[in-house]
Amino acid sequence: MTQTSDITSQAIGFIERMTYADIPEEALAIGRRCMVDTVGLYLAGSQEASVRILIKDALAQGGRSDAPLPGAGRIKVPAALAGRVWGTSGHAHDWDDTQVSHDPAHVYGLLTHPSVPPLTAALIVASELGNVDDKDVMLAFQVGFEVECKISEWMKPRHYRRGHHTSGTVGTFGAAAAAAKLLGLTGEKLAHALGLAASFAAGIRVNFGTMTKPLHVGRACENGITAAMLAAQGFQADPCALDGPWGFFSVMGEGFDEEKAKSGFGAPLTIVSPGVSIKPYPSGILTHQSMDAMLKLVLDNDLKPDEVERIRFFAGKNIIEPIRYPIASNHLQAKFSMPALLSMIILCRRASHHEFQDAFVAGEAMQDLQARTDVINDSDIDAQGYDKIRSRIEVVTKDGRTLVQWADERYRGGPSNPIDDDGLDAKFRMCAEGVIDDRQSSDLLALVRTIGEGADIARITDLISGTGKQSREIAAE
Repeated sequence: MTQTSDITSQAIGFIERMTYADIPEEALAIGRRCMVDTVGLYLAGSQEASVRILIKDALAQGGRSDAPLPGAGRIKVPAALAGRVWGTSGHAHDWDDTQVSHDPAHVYGLLTHPSVPPLTAALIVASELGNVDDKDVMLAFQVGFEVECKISEWMKPRHYRRGHHTSGTVGTFGAAAAAAKLLGLTGEKLAHALGLAASFAAGIRVNFGTMTKPLHVGRACENGITAAMLAAQGFQADPCALDGPWGFFSVMGEGFDEEKAKSGFGAPLTIVSPGVSIKPYPSGILTHQSMDAMLKLVLDNDLKPDEVERIRFFAGKNIIEPIRYPIASNHLQAKFSMPALLSMIILCRRASHHEFQDAFVAGEAMQDLQARTDVINDSDIDAQGYDKIRSRIEVVTKDGRTLVQWADERYRGGPSNPIDDDGLDAKFRMCAEGVIDDRQSSDLLALVRTIGEGADIARITDLISGTGKQSREIAAE
Protein backbone atom coordinates (compact mmCIF):
# COMPACT_ATOMS: atom_id res chain seq x y z
CA MET A 1 0.00 0.00 0.00
CA THR A 2 1.26 3.50 -0.83
CA GLN A 3 2.22 5.55 2.21
CA THR A 4 1.27 9.21 2.49
CA SER A 5 3.41 9.95 5.55
CA ASP A 6 6.16 8.53 7.73
CA ILE A 7 4.67 9.25 11.16
CA THR A 8 5.04 5.64 12.33
CA SER A 9 8.76 5.66 11.61
CA GLN A 10 9.07 9.06 13.30
CA ALA A 11 7.41 7.64 16.41
CA ILE A 12 9.67 4.59 16.37
CA GLY A 13 12.77 6.75 16.07
CA PHE A 14 11.68 9.00 18.91
CA ILE A 15 10.85 6.09 21.25
CA GLU A 16 14.17 4.38 20.46
CA ARG A 17 16.36 7.48 20.88
CA MET A 18 14.84 9.14 23.92
CA THR A 19 16.91 8.79 27.11
CA TYR A 20 16.41 10.07 30.63
CA ALA A 21 19.21 12.57 30.06
CA ASP A 22 17.20 14.04 27.18
CA ILE A 23 14.29 15.03 29.45
CA PRO A 24 14.46 18.75 30.32
CA GLU A 25 14.21 19.67 34.00
CA GLU A 26 10.94 21.47 33.33
CA ALA A 27 9.47 18.31 31.81
CA LEU A 28 10.57 16.29 34.84
CA ALA A 29 8.97 18.78 37.21
CA ILE A 30 5.70 18.87 35.29
CA GLY A 31 5.79 15.09 34.91
CA ARG A 32 5.99 14.62 38.67
CA ARG A 33 3.02 16.93 39.14
CA CYS A 34 1.05 14.88 36.61
CA MET A 35 2.06 11.71 38.44
CA VAL A 36 0.93 13.09 41.82
CA ASP A 37 -2.40 14.00 40.28
CA THR A 38 -2.84 10.62 38.60
CA VAL A 39 -1.81 8.50 41.58
CA GLY A 40 -4.36 10.32 43.73
CA LEU A 41 -7.01 9.56 41.15
CA TYR A 42 -6.14 5.85 41.15
CA LEU A 43 -7.02 5.88 44.85
CA ALA A 44 -10.23 7.91 44.54
CA GLY A 45 -11.36 5.91 41.53
CA SER A 46 -10.83 2.60 43.32
CA GLN A 47 -13.94 3.35 45.38
CA GLU A 48 -16.22 3.76 42.35
CA ALA A 49 -18.83 1.07 41.67
CA SER A 50 -17.53 0.60 38.12
CA VAL A 51 -13.99 -0.06 39.34
CA ARG A 52 -15.15 -2.40 42.09
CA ILE A 53 -16.90 -4.49 39.42
CA LEU A 54 -13.69 -4.58 37.38
CA ILE A 55 -11.64 -5.53 40.45
CA LYS A 56 -14.01 -8.40 41.22
CA ASP A 57 -13.83 -9.51 37.60
CA ALA A 58 -10.02 -9.41 37.57
CA LEU A 59 -9.77 -11.35 40.83
CA ALA A 60 -12.24 -13.93 39.53
CA GLN A 61 -10.20 -14.45 36.36
CA GLY A 62 -6.99 -14.97 38.30
CA GLY A 63 -3.84 -15.85 36.41
CA ARG A 64 -0.24 -14.69 36.73
CA SER A 65 0.66 -12.48 39.69
CA ASP A 66 2.06 -9.54 37.73
CA ALA A 67 0.63 -6.44 39.39
CA PRO A 68 -1.68 -5.37 42.24
CA LEU A 69 -4.94 -3.46 41.91
CA PRO A 70 -5.67 0.01 43.31
CA GLY A 71 -7.16 -0.07 46.79
CA ALA A 72 -7.59 -3.85 46.66
CA GLY A 73 -4.75 -5.21 48.78
CA ARG A 74 -1.80 -7.36 47.84
CA ILE A 75 -3.50 -9.83 45.50
CA LYS A 76 -1.95 -9.58 42.03
CA VAL A 77 -3.37 -10.30 38.59
CA PRO A 78 -2.00 -10.44 35.01
CA ALA A 79 -0.53 -7.19 33.75
CA ALA A 80 -3.13 -6.41 31.09
CA LEU A 81 -6.03 -7.01 33.49
CA ALA A 82 -4.36 -4.79 36.06
CA GLY A 83 -3.97 -2.12 33.38
CA ARG A 84 -7.71 -2.22 32.69
CA VAL A 85 -8.52 -1.62 36.35
CA TRP A 86 -5.86 1.04 36.98
CA GLY A 87 -6.74 2.95 33.82
CA THR A 88 -10.46 2.95 34.57
CA SER A 89 -9.77 4.00 38.14
CA GLY A 90 -7.59 6.91 36.99
CA HIS A 91 -10.33 8.23 34.71
CA ALA A 92 -13.34 7.22 36.82
CA HIS A 93 -13.98 10.74 38.11
CA ASP A 94 -13.05 12.50 34.85
CA TRP A 95 -10.61 14.46 37.03
CA ASP A 96 -7.37 13.52 35.27
CA ASP A 97 -5.18 16.02 33.44
CA THR A 98 -5.82 17.29 29.92
CA GLN A 99 -3.54 18.08 27.00
CA VAL A 100 -3.34 21.75 25.97
CA SER A 101 -3.37 23.07 22.40
CA HIS A 102 -2.99 26.57 20.96
CA ASP A 103 -4.45 25.67 17.58
CA PRO A 104 -7.50 27.94 17.03
CA ALA A 105 -8.99 25.34 14.68
CA HIS A 106 -8.72 22.59 17.28
CA VAL A 107 -11.76 21.07 18.97
CA TYR A 108 -11.16 20.80 22.70
CA GLY A 109 -12.69 17.34 22.92
CA LEU A 110 -10.02 16.09 20.53
CA LEU A 111 -7.37 16.67 23.19
CA THR A 112 -6.52 13.60 25.22
CA HIS A 113 -6.23 12.96 28.94
CA PRO A 114 -2.54 12.18 28.58
CA SER A 115 -1.18 10.88 31.90
CA VAL A 116 -3.26 7.86 32.85
CA PRO A 117 -2.36 5.57 29.90
CA PRO A 118 1.47 5.95 29.96
CA LEU A 119 1.76 6.08 33.76
CA THR A 120 -0.48 3.03 34.16
CA ALA A 121 1.51 1.09 31.58
CA ALA A 122 4.84 2.11 33.12
CA LEU A 123 3.84 1.17 36.68
CA ILE A 124 2.17 -2.11 35.67
CA VAL A 125 5.06 -3.27 33.48
CA ALA A 126 7.53 -2.20 36.19
CA SER A 127 5.59 -4.32 38.69
CA GLU A 128 5.72 -7.31 36.36
CA LEU A 129 9.44 -6.92 35.60
CA GLY A 130 10.43 -6.15 39.21
CA ASN A 131 13.37 -4.08 40.41
CA VAL A 132 12.87 -1.33 37.80
CA ASP A 133 14.71 1.94 38.30
CA ASP A 134 12.48 4.96 38.86
CA LYS A 135 14.28 6.86 36.10
CA ASP A 136 13.18 4.19 33.64
CA VAL A 137 9.58 4.62 34.81
CA MET A 138 9.80 8.38 34.33
CA LEU A 139 11.35 7.90 30.88
CA ALA A 140 8.63 5.46 29.80
CA PHE A 141 5.97 7.87 31.06
CA GLN A 142 7.46 10.84 29.20
CA VAL A 143 7.78 8.85 25.96
CA GLY A 144 4.20 7.60 26.12
CA PHE A 145 2.89 11.03 27.05
CA GLU A 146 4.60 12.64 24.07
CA VAL A 147 3.55 10.03 21.50
CA GLU A 148 -0.04 10.18 22.70
CA CYS A 149 -0.22 13.98 22.70
CA LYS A 150 1.38 14.49 19.31
CA ILE A 151 -0.95 11.98 17.65
CA SER A 152 -3.88 13.75 19.29
CA GLU A 153 -2.60 17.20 18.25
CA TRP A 154 -2.03 16.13 14.65
CA MET A 155 -5.42 14.42 14.27
CA LYS A 156 -8.03 16.37 12.38
CA PRO A 157 -11.06 17.46 14.44
CA ARG A 158 -13.22 15.07 12.42
CA HIS A 159 -12.00 12.25 14.72
CA TYR A 160 -13.83 13.69 17.72
CA ARG A 161 -16.75 15.16 15.80
CA ARG A 162 -17.64 11.81 14.28
CA GLY A 163 -17.93 10.37 17.80
CA HIS A 164 -14.55 8.90 18.76
CA HIS A 165 -13.29 9.40 22.31
CA THR A 166 -9.65 10.38 21.94
CA SER A 167 -8.54 9.30 25.41
CA GLY A 168 -9.69 5.80 24.52
CA THR A 169 -8.36 5.71 20.96
CA VAL A 170 -5.13 7.72 21.08
CA GLY A 171 -4.57 6.76 24.72
CA THR A 172 -3.84 3.25 23.47
CA PHE A 173 -0.70 4.54 21.76
CA GLY A 174 0.43 6.30 24.95
CA ALA A 175 0.19 3.06 26.91
CA ALA A 176 1.80 1.00 24.13
CA ALA A 177 4.74 3.40 23.76
CA ALA A 178 5.38 3.50 27.52
CA ALA A 179 5.17 -0.29 27.87
CA ALA A 180 7.36 -0.82 24.80
CA LYS A 181 10.01 1.57 26.12
CA LEU A 182 10.17 -0.21 29.47
CA LEU A 183 10.29 -3.61 27.72
CA GLY A 184 13.17 -2.38 25.53
CA LEU A 185 11.39 -2.90 22.21
CA THR A 186 13.10 -1.48 19.13
CA GLY A 187 12.89 -1.79 15.35
CA GLU A 188 10.35 -4.23 13.96
CA LYS A 189 9.01 -5.28 17.36
CA LEU A 190 8.34 -1.66 18.28
CA ALA A 191 6.65 -1.11 14.92
CA HIS A 192 4.46 -4.15 15.50
CA ALA A 193 3.49 -2.86 18.96
CA LEU A 194 2.25 0.38 17.39
CA GLY A 195 0.50 -1.60 14.66
CA LEU A 196 -1.33 -3.68 17.24
CA ALA A 197 -2.24 -0.53 19.16
CA ALA A 198 -3.74 0.97 16.00
CA SER A 199 -6.17 -1.94 15.65
CA PHE A 200 -6.96 -2.05 19.37
CA ALA A 201 -7.81 1.67 19.65
CA ALA A 202 -11.49 2.20 20.50
CA GLY A 203 -14.03 4.29 22.39
CA ILE A 204 -17.11 6.23 21.23
CA ARG A 205 -18.75 9.26 22.78
CA VAL A 206 -22.20 7.70 23.04
CA ASN A 207 -21.02 6.25 26.36
CA PHE A 208 -20.17 9.61 27.95
CA GLY A 209 -22.01 9.83 31.24
CA THR A 210 -21.90 6.05 31.86
CA MET A 211 -19.51 3.58 33.49
CA THR A 212 -18.15 2.77 30.04
CA LYS A 213 -16.63 6.21 29.48
CA PRO A 214 -13.81 5.69 32.01
CA LEU A 215 -13.52 2.09 30.83
CA HIS A 216 -12.37 3.54 27.48
CA VAL A 217 -9.17 4.64 29.23
CA GLY A 218 -8.95 1.36 31.11
CA ARG A 219 -9.12 -0.51 27.83
CA ALA A 220 -6.54 1.85 26.30
CA CYS A 221 -4.16 0.86 29.11
CA GLU A 222 -5.01 -2.82 28.84
CA ASN A 223 -4.67 -2.83 25.06
CA GLY A 224 -1.47 -0.79 25.01
CA ILE A 225 0.17 -3.16 27.47
CA THR A 226 -1.10 -6.16 25.50
CA ALA A 227 0.20 -4.68 22.23
CA ALA A 228 3.70 -4.24 23.62
CA MET A 229 3.78 -7.65 25.28
CA LEU A 230 2.54 -9.48 22.19
CA ALA A 231 5.05 -7.65 20.00
CA ALA A 232 7.82 -8.60 22.42
CA GLN A 233 6.88 -12.25 21.81
CA GLY A 234 7.00 -11.88 18.04
CA PHE A 235 3.38 -11.10 17.22
CA GLN A 236 3.29 -9.09 14.00
CA ALA A 237 1.24 -6.19 12.66
CA ASP A 238 1.56 -3.66 9.87
CA PRO A 239 4.81 -1.77 10.58
CA CYS A 240 3.40 1.55 9.26
CA ALA A 241 -0.02 1.48 10.90
CA LEU A 242 -0.33 5.22 11.47
CA ASP A 243 0.20 5.98 7.79
CA GLY A 244 -1.44 5.43 4.42
CA PRO A 245 -5.08 5.33 3.27
CA TRP A 246 -5.88 2.45 5.62
CA GLY A 247 -3.77 3.70 8.51
CA PHE A 248 -4.97 5.07 11.84
CA PHE A 249 -5.07 8.74 10.85
CA SER A 250 -7.02 8.12 7.63
CA VAL A 251 -9.48 5.60 8.99
CA MET A 252 -10.17 7.23 12.36
CA GLY A 253 -10.00 10.89 11.49
CA GLU A 254 -9.85 11.42 7.73
CA GLY A 255 -6.24 12.49 7.85
CA PHE A 256 -3.85 14.63 9.87
CA ASP A 257 -2.35 18.11 9.82
CA GLU A 258 0.76 17.79 7.65
CA GLU A 259 2.24 21.13 8.73
CA LYS A 260 2.07 20.23 12.41
CA ALA A 261 3.54 16.79 11.80
CA LYS A 262 6.63 18.33 10.21
CA SER A 263 7.86 19.37 13.66
CA GLY A 264 8.05 15.72 14.72
CA PHE A 265 7.95 14.17 18.15
CA GLY A 266 9.70 15.90 21.02
CA ALA A 267 10.28 19.22 19.30
CA PRO A 268 9.30 20.46 21.83
CA LEU A 269 7.86 17.95 24.29
CA THR A 270 4.14 18.63 24.59
CA ILE A 271 4.28 18.33 28.39
CA VAL A 272 6.34 21.56 28.37
CA SER A 273 4.81 23.40 25.41
CA PRO A 274 1.94 23.98 25.02
CA GLY A 275 1.62 22.06 28.29
CA VAL A 276 -0.95 20.22 30.34
CA SER A 277 -3.94 21.23 32.46
CA ILE A 278 -4.50 19.71 35.91
CA LYS A 279 -8.23 19.76 36.54
CA PRO A 280 -9.81 21.53 39.52
CA TYR A 281 -13.15 19.74 39.12
CA PRO A 282 -14.09 16.07 38.46
CA SER A 283 -16.01 16.86 35.27
CA GLY A 284 -15.33 17.51 31.59
CA ILE A 285 -12.62 20.15 30.99
CA LEU A 286 -15.10 22.14 28.91
CA THR A 287 -17.16 22.83 32.06
CA HIS A 288 -14.52 24.25 34.37
CA GLN A 289 -14.46 27.88 33.28
CA SER A 290 -18.24 28.06 33.61
CA MET A 291 -18.17 26.41 37.04
CA ASP A 292 -15.58 28.92 38.21
CA ALA A 293 -17.76 31.70 36.81
CA MET A 294 -20.77 30.42 38.72
CA LEU A 295 -18.72 30.10 41.91
CA LYS A 296 -17.55 33.71 41.50
CA LEU A 297 -21.12 34.88 40.92
CA VAL A 298 -22.34 33.02 44.00
CA LEU A 299 -19.57 34.29 46.28
CA ASP A 300 -19.57 37.88 44.99
CA ASN A 301 -23.31 38.16 45.57
CA ASP A 302 -23.53 35.79 48.55
CA LEU A 303 -26.25 34.03 46.54
CA LYS A 304 -28.36 31.52 48.44
CA PRO A 305 -30.09 28.61 46.68
CA ASP A 306 -33.54 29.75 47.79
CA GLU A 307 -32.99 33.13 46.10
CA VAL A 308 -32.66 31.61 42.62
CA GLU A 309 -35.61 31.79 40.25
CA ARG A 310 -33.93 30.71 37.02
CA ILE A 311 -30.46 30.07 35.55
CA ARG A 312 -29.59 30.81 31.92
CA PHE A 313 -26.36 29.39 30.50
CA PHE A 314 -25.11 30.75 27.15
CA ALA A 315 -22.33 28.93 25.28
CA GLY A 316 -21.12 27.69 21.91
CA LYS A 317 -21.50 24.27 20.35
CA ASN A 318 -18.03 23.26 21.57
CA ILE A 319 -19.49 23.08 25.10
CA ILE A 320 -23.13 22.29 24.49
CA GLU A 321 -22.68 19.31 22.17
CA PRO A 322 -20.43 17.11 24.37
CA ILE A 323 -21.84 18.36 27.71
CA ARG A 324 -25.10 16.84 26.67
CA TYR A 325 -27.39 15.92 29.58
CA PRO A 326 -30.22 18.46 30.11
CA ILE A 327 -30.97 16.97 33.54
CA ALA A 328 -28.56 14.54 35.20
CA SER A 329 -30.10 11.70 37.18
CA ASN A 330 -26.81 10.28 38.51
CA HIS A 331 -23.25 11.39 39.22
CA LEU A 332 -21.86 10.07 35.93
CA GLN A 333 -24.35 12.08 33.88
CA ALA A 334 -23.68 15.12 36.08
CA LYS A 335 -20.11 15.28 34.78
CA PHE A 336 -21.59 16.06 31.36
CA SER A 337 -24.50 18.28 32.38
CA MET A 338 -24.16 22.05 32.74
CA PRO A 339 -27.48 22.32 34.63
CA ALA A 340 -26.21 19.77 37.15
CA LEU A 341 -22.78 21.35 37.54
CA LEU A 342 -24.08 24.89 37.91
CA SER A 343 -26.74 23.70 40.37
CA MET A 344 -24.09 21.88 42.39
CA ILE A 345 -22.04 25.06 42.72
CA ILE A 346 -25.09 27.05 43.88
CA LEU A 347 -26.10 24.41 46.41
CA CYS A 348 -22.66 23.46 47.78
CA ARG A 349 -20.30 26.26 46.72
CA ARG A 350 -17.89 23.56 45.57
CA ALA A 351 -17.77 20.45 43.38
CA SER A 352 -15.42 17.70 44.53
CA HIS A 353 -15.83 13.96 44.14
CA HIS A 354 -17.70 14.01 47.46
CA GLU A 355 -20.54 15.94 45.78
CA PHE A 356 -20.65 13.60 42.79
CA GLN A 357 -22.85 11.02 44.48
CA ASP A 358 -25.97 9.48 42.95
CA ALA A 359 -28.15 10.23 45.97
CA PHE A 360 -27.22 13.92 45.93
CA VAL A 361 -27.56 14.37 42.17
CA ALA A 362 -30.94 12.60 42.13
CA GLY A 363 -32.11 14.51 45.22
CA GLU A 364 -34.95 17.02 45.23
CA ALA A 365 -32.78 20.15 45.46
CA MET A 366 -30.54 19.20 42.52
CA GLN A 367 -33.43 18.02 40.36
CA ASP A 368 -35.46 21.17 41.02
CA LEU A 369 -32.62 23.58 40.25
CA GLN A 370 -31.60 21.66 37.12
CA ALA A 371 -35.19 21.89 35.83
CA ARG A 372 -34.98 25.67 36.20
CA THR A 373 -31.77 25.93 34.15
CA ASP A 374 -31.83 26.85 30.45
CA VAL A 375 -28.89 25.91 28.20
CA ILE A 376 -28.80 28.26 25.22
CA ASN A 377 -26.61 28.01 22.14
CA ASP A 378 -25.29 31.54 21.60
CA SER A 379 -24.47 32.19 17.94
CA ASP A 380 -22.34 35.22 18.86
CA ILE A 381 -20.15 33.02 21.08
CA ASP A 382 -19.93 30.41 18.31
CA ALA A 383 -18.82 33.13 15.89
CA GLN A 384 -15.81 33.93 18.09
CA GLY A 385 -14.37 30.47 17.39
CA TYR A 386 -13.30 27.57 19.56
CA ASP A 387 -9.77 28.64 20.46
CA LYS A 388 -11.04 29.41 23.96
CA ILE A 389 -13.85 28.04 26.11
CA ARG A 390 -16.33 30.93 26.29
CA SER A 391 -19.63 31.13 28.16
CA ARG A 392 -21.95 33.51 30.02
CA ILE A 393 -24.19 32.85 33.02
CA GLU A 394 -27.30 34.81 33.96
CA VAL A 395 -29.06 34.10 37.24
CA VAL A 396 -32.52 35.60 37.68
CA THR A 397 -33.38 35.99 41.36
CA LYS A 398 -36.80 35.80 42.96
CA ASP A 399 -36.57 39.48 43.87
CA GLY A 400 -36.15 40.48 40.21
CA ARG A 401 -32.39 40.90 39.83
CA THR A 402 -30.40 39.49 36.91
CA LEU A 403 -26.84 38.59 37.91
CA VAL A 404 -24.41 38.15 35.01
CA GLN A 405 -20.97 36.54 34.92
CA TRP A 406 -18.75 35.74 31.94
CA ALA A 407 -16.34 32.83 32.24
CA ASP A 408 -12.66 33.69 32.50
CA GLU A 409 -11.05 32.38 29.31
CA ARG A 410 -7.75 31.98 31.20
CA TYR A 411 -8.96 28.83 32.86
CA ARG A 412 -7.81 27.64 36.27
CA GLY A 413 -5.57 24.58 36.06
CA GLY A 414 -4.05 25.43 32.68
CA PRO A 415 -0.42 26.45 32.13
CA SER A 416 -1.25 30.16 32.34
CA ASN A 417 -3.16 29.77 35.63
CA PRO A 418 -1.95 26.51 37.20
CA ILE A 419 -3.02 24.88 40.44
CA ASP A 420 -0.09 25.40 42.83
CA ASP A 421 1.67 22.56 44.63
CA ASP A 422 -0.30 23.11 47.83
CA GLY A 423 -3.54 22.88 45.88
CA LEU A 424 -2.33 19.76 44.10
CA ASP A 425 -1.31 18.15 47.40
CA ALA A 426 -4.74 18.96 48.84
CA LYS A 427 -6.42 17.31 45.86
CA PHE A 428 -4.20 14.25 46.32
CA ARG A 429 -5.02 13.95 50.02
CA MET A 430 -8.74 14.34 49.33
CA CYS A 431 -8.52 11.53 46.76
CA ALA A 432 -6.66 9.28 49.23
CA GLU A 433 -9.24 9.69 52.01
CA GLY A 434 -10.86 6.41 52.95
CA VAL A 435 -8.49 4.32 50.82
CA ILE A 436 -5.19 4.59 52.68
CA ASP A 437 -4.45 6.16 56.06
CA ASP A 438 -2.86 9.59 56.56
CA ARG A 439 0.64 8.22 57.12
CA GLN A 440 0.49 6.10 53.98
CA SER A 441 -0.91 9.06 52.07
CA SER A 442 2.02 11.24 53.14
CA ASP A 443 4.52 8.51 52.32
CA LEU A 444 3.01 7.93 48.88
CA LEU A 445 2.90 11.63 48.06
CA ALA A 446 6.56 12.05 49.03
CA LEU A 447 7.61 9.05 46.92
CA VAL A 448 5.75 10.15 43.80
CA ARG A 449 7.22 13.64 44.09
CA THR A 450 10.71 12.08 43.83
CA ILE A 451 10.25 9.71 40.89
CA GLY A 452 13.50 9.96 38.95
CA GLU A 453 15.43 10.87 42.09
CA GLY A 454 15.62 7.45 43.72
CA ALA A 455 11.98 6.68 44.53
CA ASP A 456 11.08 3.06 45.33
CA ILE A 457 8.63 2.08 42.56
CA ALA A 458 7.64 -1.19 44.25
CA ARG A 459 6.74 0.73 47.40
CA ILE A 460 4.62 3.14 45.33
CA THR A 461 2.57 0.33 43.79
CA ASP A 462 2.23 -1.33 47.21
CA LEU A 463 0.83 1.88 48.71
CA ILE A 464 -1.59 2.39 45.81
CA SER A 465 -2.89 -1.14 46.37
CA GLY A 466 -3.93 -0.12 49.91
CA THR A 467 -4.23 -2.09 53.12
CA GLY A 468 -6.23 -5.03 51.84
CA LYS A 469 -9.43 -3.96 53.63
CA GLN A 470 -11.25 -3.26 50.39
CA SER A 471 -10.23 -6.56 48.81
CA ARG A 472 -11.95 -8.44 51.64
CA GLU A 473 -15.06 -6.30 51.17
CA ILE A 474 -15.08 -6.99 47.44
CA ALA A 475 -14.67 -10.73 47.97
CA ALA A 476 -17.60 -10.69 50.39
CA GLU A 477 -19.98 -8.91 48.02
